[in-house]
Amino acid sequence: MNEFSIGILYIVPTPIGNLRDITHRALEMLKKVDIIAAENIRHTNILLQHFNIKNHLILMNKDNEKKQSDNLIQKLKKGKKIALVSNAGTPIINDPGGLLVKKCHFFNIKVIPLPGPCAAITALSASGIISNRFCYEGFLPSKKKPRCDLLYSLRKETRTIIFYESKHRILESIEDIIKQIDQNRHIVIAREITKKWESIYRAKANLMLQWLKTDKYRYKGEIVIILDGFKKLKTQDISEKTFNTFLMLRKFLSLKTSVLITSQIHEINKNILYQYVIKKESDKII
Repeated sequence: MNEFSIGILYIVPTPIGNLRDITHRALEMLKKVDIIAAENIRHTNILLQHFNIKNHLILMNKDNEKKQSDNLIQKLKKGKKIALVSNAGTPIINDPGGLLVKKCHFFNIKVIPLPGPCAAITALSASGIISNRFCYEGFLPSKKKPRCDLLYSLRKETRTIIFYESKHRILESIEDIIKQIDQNRHIVIAREITKKWESIYRAKANLMLQWLKTDKYRYKGEIVIILDGFKKLKTQDISEKTFNTFLMLRKFLSLKTSVLITSQIHEINKNILYQYVIKKESDKII
């Protein structure tokens, strides 16, 4: 059966920066469908004009998603073929469209996803951080308390964690990662992926903050944060020299302060050192 003989919703990824990243199949769908449902009509028109594509666009964004989803379902029931696109990248990933897809499944309307660009996956592939197990958390909350609460809840997440962040909050977010998770956790900042000013930089959280602060252009544009997962305690991570430093400080200071200062002197994870010390105490070694 010809795939255009029944109503179908196509999920069509578009370039996240470099227009040459669009696939031949995506261009074919944008030409052949009856309607393109776009998150931003003006933005999508730029793409269509670049490839000399003329088609009917309708707006579907976060503000009108519920109403427009019902409208599009009716058109799909009548046999229309619709392409769903976001401003950039793979639709629905942190963009509107999820409700429409859910309704399509409810009404047994076929949904065909096309593969294509995604900033999170593209950045992960170049991060140098473990990529076989990861979780995507979308944009970090804009307000400090919800952001800190989320980060604290992820402090022992062993999978690599991916966030999106804006240039306006990136410094605050890195500061909160340092406070709520670990100053020594490795971070990759991938900025403006596939665009002219693309940059990918990796460092421990505290050093990343310093690096960003030295040049405001290092956090301009669209940003992906790749955060290394929590590493479970390994005895060999604590050297004899490190432990001796802790014992010396512990004679004069509290446990918490001794751990903090020792972790800063030897640039190790304070949580790992703390767990190591507690284990030693439980074993009645100290």
